[in-house]
Amino acid sequence: MSIADTGNLLLRAIPGEERTQLLPHFTRIAVSKGERLVQAGDRLEFAYFPEAGLSSNIATARGSRRLEVGCFGFEGMVSTATFLGSDEAPHEILVQAGGPWLRIEAARLRVAFETLPGLRAVLLRYVHFVIMTLSQTALSNGAYSIEERLARWLLMAHDRLGGDEFALTHEFLSLMLGTQRSGVTLAIQALEGHGMIRARRGRITVLDRTRLCAHAGDSYGPAEAAYEQLIGPLRAGLARSSAA
Repeated sequence: MSIADTGNLLLRAIPGEERTQLLPHFTRIAVSKGERLVQAGDRLEFAYFPEAGLSSNIATARGSRRLEVGCFGFEGMVSTATFLGSDEAPHEILVQAGGPWLRIEAARLRVAFETLPGLRAVLLRYVHFVIMTLSQTALSNGAYSIEERLARWLLMAHDRLGGDEFALTHEFLSLMLGTQRSGVTLAIQALEGHGMIRARRGRITVLDRTRLCAHAGDSYGPAEAAYEQLIGPLRAGLARSSAA
């Protein structure tokens, strides 16, 4: 499949003439589950625009304690620092579900950001979405129960992955939610008891998205609504992403 047929929603939102100028500078690569693509503090040599899969921005405290502060897939890119004036990665990037990504040299993206107004507008709108997502994460972590936070995280994964079943261990979810594994186990059991999900041997299946949304409350939704208003339909991009 040609790069011109990219499944990344940000690149598809760029005006056609600018996209035609920009896409030849990208290379398609494959990333794999469990891959640590970037470490915090690394020099940003490339910017990445996923076409499928799911990855996490991981913050680290005191060199050992790690916590997810954001996740992204075909709707996003890393790192916004590339065009915001920093040449260092602010977070570790951990791949949760692999797939094809597009890669461009950071220096070239910076030049394009300054010279292509359509690209600049799309990327700045994406920064607004990232800020809102970080705010929702802070709200979720500070004001919501583990069950509600788990519901939010599953909805975010569901937005970005084709199908209703995910390969997720309790240990992995404890990192995503910043809590003990035992707490994750109880939260999964609670959501399963309410018929929202089914959990089997390291896999979770979403059974009732509507009830998950209700359970997550205001911790989920505002950032996603902003994305759809500023850039385009989010979940509608799943079919295109899967085709890419």
